[in-house]
Amino acid sequence: MTPSVLERLLQVHPAMEMWWDSSPLIFKAWVKKMVDAAPPAKKAILEEQLNRIYVADDPASSLARGCTTNPPLSLAAIKADLGFWNEWVDNLIRSNRGLSPREYAWLLYKEVIRRGAAMMLPIWEASEGRYGYISGQLDPRLLTETDKMIEQAKEIRAIAPNLMIKVPASTQGVEVVKVLTSLAIPTNVTTCFTLPQIWAVANAAKEGVAIAAQNQVDMSKWRAVITMMIGRLTEHPVLDEQAARRGITLSWTDKHWLGIYIFRKAFRLLRDNGMPSKMLACSMRDGPTVGGRHHFWDIEKLAGDIVFTMPPYVLEPLFLRCDHLTFREEILFDDVPKDVLHKLCKIPFVLQSWDENGMEIDQFNLHPSTVSTAAAFSQASAGLEAYVGERMAQISR
Repeated sequence: MTPSVLERLLQVHPAMEMWWDSSPLIFKAWVKKMVDAAPPAKKAILEEQLNRIYVADDPASSLARGCTTNPPLSLAAIKADLGFWNEWVDNLIRSNRGLSPREYAWLLYKEVIRRGAAMMLPIWEASEGRYGYISGQLDPRLLTETDKMIEQAKEIRAIAPNLMIKVPASTQGVEVVKVLTSLAIPTNVTTCFTLPQIWAVANAAKEGVAIAAQNQVDMSKWRAVITMMIGRLTEHPVLDEQAARRGITLSWTDKHWLGIYIFRKAFRLLRDNGMPSKMLACSMRDGPTVGGRHHFWDIEKLAGDIVFTMPPYVLEPLFLRCDHLTFREEILFDDVPKDVLHKLCKIPFVLQSWDENGMEIDQFNLHPSTVSTAAAFSQASAGLEAYVGERMAQISR
């Protein structure tokens, strides 16, 4: 057996986790696409390595320890198998007459989650509830509605024991994390980009754990992760706009150091204060190329006791262009160049993002990355409803 680049990465720390970042329903098709495109001499080894990420015949032996998904990824899973889902949705509509497109879409979304949870359940069972979670995201259009988010979270959680709720790091989402934690409902905080958000939801989870203890709630199968969407922070146009107004030009390297710096700072803050949540790296970008060799700084420089959630667009360059990489526990490093930090510290967007006190909780919903990402997720939710609407129209003809 030839260890893959992913397996070498996971050897850095025994508690490091890799999660599949998409619906598990598309994993088999993705492996086939990768193998089909590979050179003949590499097909067999690549197929063997990729199929160790999720082992269909023995999920508990998989490299993947969990799964994250969201409305765009769920919609993509449906489009990847339209024949099946068209028939499923048509049957749903015929057997549940009179519902709105939004109600049908919600039932469809829950079914996609349910099927993914079933694929991950053996991992959850084998680890006694430590691993094998799949994240079901709350409707992103509800990010300001606390009670509705809590109600929807309970509904998603009831689908399967290995459901983890993706809660937005909005002003209202902070309270939702506390309430769900107090009920032993696992959470994965999303639409999260900045240290103030990370610190607020980490404290909310800690408060929820204390409430659960007071109420003698069984927390043996509870856990929490906080997702930092790195690329959605460092690639936001506001960063370049504010830099330009100050006569600063930010390079690709400067921006990636920013994401690495904030994530490392968050990791240390949670570790040093005994927070129960674990940091999860998301929205990573490959690069740079140095001396003719391709790197993946967003992975290399965060390697350690964290979770990496990896969609196809991360795994593909990792396997195809980064097989030569070696890894160390770089999450502990302090090697961000001083000149980069000096340049970044002049930009308000940065100061707001890398200081745990850079924003008040009531400012979270106005952060540019929150606004743009919530809008994109909401559009995908609307896309699910549009798809259902098309099926309704087909049936009524």
